[in-house]
Formats: sequence, C-alpha cells, structure tokens
Amino acid sequence: MIFKAVGDSRPYPDHGLVSPSDWSGIAPRQVRLDQLITTKTTLDLATLLDADSTFYGDLFPHVVRWDGLLYLEDGLHRALRTALHHRTVLHARVLELGPAAGPRAVRRAQEVRTPR
Repeated sequence: MIFKAVGDSRPYPDHGLVSPSDWSGIAPRQVRLDQLITTKTTLDLATLLDADSTFYGDLFPHVVRWDGLLYLEDGLHRALRTALHHRTVLHARVLELGPAAGPRAVRRAQEVRTPR
C-alpha cells in the first residue's frame, strides 16, 4: 500500500492557505507516504507525466495534520512519483491544525500566509 488511505474530501476546516506563496512560510519536512491520506481519488495522468508539472506551483506537496492524521491536500502527482521511484519519504509543507484549536489554528495559518 502506498498511502495510509485514499480519501475523497477534506475533513478539516478551511485554513485559508490557497496559493503557493501562502504555503511558502511553512518549512518543508520529511513525511512518510504510508502516513498520508489523500483528499482526492483521481489523478490527471498528464500532470503526473509532465516534466514541468511544478513550474508554476510549489515544489513541495501540501499536507494538513488534523486530529493526528496527515492529509495530502495538494501534490498527489509528486507523492505518486516518489512511490514510483521506490522511495517511501517525501518532503512536504505540513500545516498543523487541530479540532480543539478551531479558529485559533486558522488564525495561525493566516499569520503564516502574511508574515510580519
């Protein structure tokens, strides 16, 4: 199994990070593929095979930690490429959210998006 699970939605609240520049304030870290739950069930094969697939986007996948679980929000094609190269770990930007944190976590995400 490549991923922990394959999901088709985002169970966590909206965090307000939309563009790659919003996510750029979060330093990448290593994440094991078998700990990730996808938020999409389909993958565009053209995106997977495109040599310039990250030209306009972030080089690192976007992951949200919610309630102790890691959800792969963006970068499914990068994660699959990692698996196809027989690697089990990839570097991703991980946003920490928690159900108890609620609006506080969203405010923290917005602070990351707009550095002082």
